[in-house]
Amino acid sequence: MGKLLSIKTAFVAAALALIALTGTAQAQSSSTLDRVINSKTLRCGIQLDYPPAGFRTPQNEPEGYDVAYCKDMAKALGATAQIVETPSAERIPSLVSNRIDVLIASTSITPQRALSVAFSQPYVSFINVAMTHKDTGVQKFDDLKGRTIGGVTGSTTEQELRAIFNKWNDPKGKFISYGSESEAFLALNQRKIDGLIVSAGTAGALVKSGQFPALQIKGEAPSPADLVGIAVRKSDADFLRWINVFVWNQVRTGRYQELYRTYFGEGQAPALNVPGVDY
Repeated sequence: MGKLLSIKTAFVAAALALIALTGTAQAQSSSTLDRVINSKTLRCGIQLDYPPAGFRTPQNEPEGYDVAYCKDMAKALGATAQIVETPSAERIPSLVSNRIDVLIASTSITPQRALSVAFSQPYVSFINVAMTHKDTGVQKFDDLKGRTIGGVTGSTTEQELRAIFNKWNDPKGKFISYGSESEAFLALNQRKIDGLIVSAGTAGALVKSGQFPALQIKGEAPSPADLVGIAVRKSDADFLRWINVFVWNQVRTGRYQELYRTYFGEGQAPALNVPGVDY
C-alpha cells in the first residue's frame, strides 16, 4: 500500500510539474516580443504634438524622430509599425493597460516612472530651454520669476519648472498645468502664460515652422540634460533586452546620428549617458 501511494505521489508530482512547465511555455509564447513577431505588427505609443520628435504632416501623416525610430524597430523585427497617438499624460497608462506594445515618446527616465514601467538605455538626449512670448519682455530665464508660467501635466519639464517656481516663492507668480504639449504651446501663443520649459529641438522646430511667430527662445533652463528612454511593461524582460541591443546598434551603425541630423538639425548628436555613468 505504501509503495502504491509513493507511486501515486510521484505521478501527481510529475503531472503538476508538467502543468507548470506547460503554463510557463504558454506564458513565454505569449510575451510581447513573441506576439509582435508572430502578428508582424508593432504598436508604438508616440506623442504627435511634440515636434520634431513627433508631429503630423500637412497630409495628416505621423512624422518625426520617434516615428522614424519606431519604423526602424518594426523593420528589425520583421513587422509593420502601427503609430498610436499618445498624449503626454497618457503615455504610462497606455503602456500599462496594453493599448500599445512599446512607448517611444520622448519619455524622461525617472525613478518614479521606473516603478511602473521598464526603461531601455537612453535613445536620445535633450537640452531644455525657456520659451516665451515676444511681448513679455523676458530676456533670460530668471525674468520668469513672478510671472504666469506653465507646463504639461506629468512631464519632467513641468516637474522641474514647478520646483524652480516653488523655490522662487513669489506671490505674484502663478503656475498652470496643461493636458498636452499643443495646449501649452497654444496658451503661450495666446499669452495666457508668459513662459514654459521645452526641449531645444522642439522650441527650434516651432519657431522654424512659422506657426507661432510670436514665440521666442530665451536661454537654457537651469536643468541637466534630459535623457529619454524607450519603455515597455515591467514583465517584458526579453523585449527590453532586445530593445537595448537595438538602441546600441542604432548608435553603432550611425543611424542615431543620421536621424538626429534629419530631425534636430546639423551637429553632433549628444551623448546618451551621464559622464562617469554607463547608463
